[in-house]
Amino acid sequence: MTLARTLALATAALATAATAATAAAFAPAANATAAAFAPATAATTAGTATEITASAGTSAKSWGAYYAPRRAAKALGTLTITGEDHATLPTADFVRISGKVYDNTRRSSCGWALFRITYRDGDQLPFRERWVRDCTYGSPTRFSFRQSDVYQIELKVCSEPRASRPSANCRYGGTWKTLYLSK
Repeated sequence: MTLARTLALATAALATAATAATAAAFAPAANATAAAFAPATAATTAGTATEITASAGTSAKSWGAYYAPRRAAKALGTLTITGEDHATLPTADFVRISGKVYDNTRRSSCGWALFRITYRDGDQLPFRERWVRDCTYGSPTRFSFRQSDVYQIELKVCSEPRASRPSANCRYGGTWKTLYLSK
């Protein structure tokens, strides 16, 4: 989703909220009548649900298993998303990414899990890359990290020779799998 489309969706959401507020202002008698006949427990429950959704908003999502070509490496794990904010640009306050990377080869190669994390910085959506490497067959590498103001998280799994960084072929070739997209 592009920045222009995101801003257009945010503008449309604000217009919808303004229309609802205008309709409520011109129909106070209908609102008063409905409130007078509504049970007190329903009003309390609805208010609590709205507060929990707006403030807490924590959800965990499993992802994977995703494989490198020829199943030479595997990655899987969970995303814990806290507090989605849809005011200006839709982002999650915090996302915790955890999981395991497996090297499924018996030769001198490593399994790589590459993450491209797009985050909000003012009104811009830059991204950063994080990667995890496992070079031991049969013994996965565990990882966990956290990022704030997250818009999108993508994953790519590769199998390559041992190195300090993934190669350009791994980073730029192939397709990214979307794990999370704030809407």
